[in-house]
Amino acid sequence: MTSTYMPRVRTREELESLQLSGLQWTVSHAYNGSSFYRNRFNEVGVRPEDIKTLEDIRKLPFVTSKDLQEGYPFPLLSVPLESVVRIHASSGTTGKRKVLCYTAKDIDDWANMFARCYAFAGCAPADRIQIAVGYGVWTAGVGFQNGCERFGAMSIPVGPGNLDMQCQFLEDFQTTVTGSTASMGLLLAEEIDRRGLRGRLALNKMIFGSERSSDAMRVRISDLSGVEPDQLFDIAGLTELYGPGTGIDCRYHKGIHYWADYYILEILNPDTLHPVQPGEVGEMVVTTLMKEGAPLVRYRTRDLTRIITEQCPCGSIMPMHDRILGRSDDMFIFRAVNIYPSHIDQLLSNITGVGSEYQIHLTREADGKDEMLIRVERAIDCPIDDAGRIKKAIADEIKKQTLVSCTVDVVEYGTLPRSERKTKRVFDSRN
Repeated sequence: MTSTYMPRVRTREELESLQLSGLQWTVSHAYNGSSFYRNRFNEVGVRPEDIKTLEDIRKLPFVTSKDLQEGYPFPLLSVPLESVVRIHASSGTTGKRKVLCYTAKDIDDWANMFARCYAFAGCAPADRIQIAVGYGVWTAGVGFQNGCERFGAMSIPVGPGNLDMQCQFLEDFQTTVTGSTASMGLLLAEEIDRRGLRGRLALNKMIFGSERSSDAMRVRISDLSGVEPDQLFDIAGLTELYGPGTGIDCRYHKGIHYWADYYILEILNPDTLHPVQPGEVGEMVVTTLMKEGAPLVRYRTRDLTRIITEQCPCGSIMPMHDRILGRSDDMFIFRAVNIYPSHIDQLLSNITGVGSEYQIHLTREADGKDEMLIRVERAIDCPIDDAGRIKKAIADEIKKQTLVSCTVDVVEYGTLPRSERKTKRVFDSRN
């Protein structure tokens, strides 16, 4: 098995040296190849030769999703169009999509990163990997597939949905690994259980991407599918930063190892844009080190996480960040309190009898008062007459942790909608 996709450095010193040379190359490449970057750098008075240390990254301006939308159709392009071999676009539903251009080297680097993810998850070339994420202009399906083929395993490119075909392939092809959103993973797990397939499958590993998976959801997926909890993995990535495959948690599940030999990660306060303290939650800001088509320089992802400071038992020098805790623009204000859906998610996961699926409904009454309803599913093995206890436990915990009151509705298991893509959690009708 080739290991060209594994980390190219062995020590932190080598990593920092590679990052500095990559940062210097990226700034020079972007300045000379992109009028957008050249103008932006000139506005703040920085030139490529000014980048002498890694700390000099703070001299550079930020790039936002708005810059990508305003630069449509080929934002951040830093190579001649004839060097572009592929484009991908974000899955956003409002405004112009964020389109990213890729050179052949970009595609090659991305495949290496994703192949590394499969290796860190303990996959082997003998594995059969069923890919149940979207294909097309999105990065998901082709990212999972290119990485699988670079890794040397068999890819089974089913795409999302079509549960009859998914289950048939799981059984007939003896699939060992699936790649999907966590929501699609729950759909598959429920179908495996409903059809009584567990004893007839070889499935032993599931890799999730594209959305945060709650602890309760992961427990439920494991219980229904028969896949051991420590064989459920979270993969990191976003379209702007190649796509999925830019990091993954290893078998110890201490955090997401991110590929710091391909990009620099800063964790900044989203309001002040200053670095947060080690271990403190902030916004992920990324700078690529070798991306040719559309390099990123201090791109504000809006994703919230924190750096994991402890050393992973696996021994890798690749640093770790926590699972994505939410997005800075996902926060909603309720009765003057800033609330992140991920906070509600964590609270619900710790309450006995609550299932993995929930919704947050925000409304405004005629008198102008805001109301919050949290609708949750009862766990499948929870007695019906336990609903009163669940309601009180949730309302008390929300009040304790957020200092606001809410109403709670407990519904039967399987009542709330499932999705093959990202599941919508917050419904805000106040405007």
